[in-house]
Amino acid sequence: MKINTLLFDLDGTLINTNDLIIESFMHTLEHYFPGRFTRKDILSFIGPPLIDTFGKLDPDRMEEMVATYRKFNHEQHDILVKEFETVYDTVKTLHEKGYKLGIVTTKIRETVNMGLKLTKLDTFFDVVVTLDDVEHAKPHPEPILKALAQLDAKPEEAMMIGDNVHDIDAGKNAGTKTVGVAWSLKGEEYIRSHNPDYIVSKMSDILSIVGVE
Repeated sequence: MKINTLLFDLDGTLINTNDLIIESFMHTLEHYFPGRFTRKDILSFIGPPLIDTFGKLDPDRMEEMVATYRKFNHEQHDILVKEFETVYDTVKTLHEKGYKLGIVTTKIRETVNMGLKLTKLDTFFDVVVTLDDVEHAKPHPEPILKALAQLDAKPEEAMMIGDNVHDIDAGKNAGTKTVGVAWSLKGEEYIRSHNPDYIVSKMSDILSIVGVE
């Protein structure tokens, strides 16, 4: 069946928020747990909702930690966020060719809007499903199924594209094809080990996969 719908993760997939995320975690963790965590430790924290990550460290202070993280993250957002090569042109082409495009992310809507506006991707997406819109975050299929329903699309006609195991597993759980991006902060071998249907080394590789000349 031909793919007509593409769902993208945001952080680390469409926009390079890697430095922003690492610095936000370092700022927060250094405040609450001085000297305990290194930059390398932080890689394992990236992907799930913040409340889950901080809840495992200290359930009593998790909401306070999330607030500290988000304050720093928003203040530093436009300084530290960068673009990944070929993303803008690829998304623009898919939009112009009439593909249904959505974003499925574990971020809150306010931060998502900041990233899309900064990278000028905001005009291309018909649907954006954020953490605010669901009861269950990825890898639960709910966010993907919600996006598909809003796009009037079937799972077998769709792809989920992301940089993390949560994206690949969510796509599999929802019945879509899955695409792992080789520029994942955790490395190509990491994303490959979760057996997505496809691996792309740059975003424009998507075009040949879906048959855009």
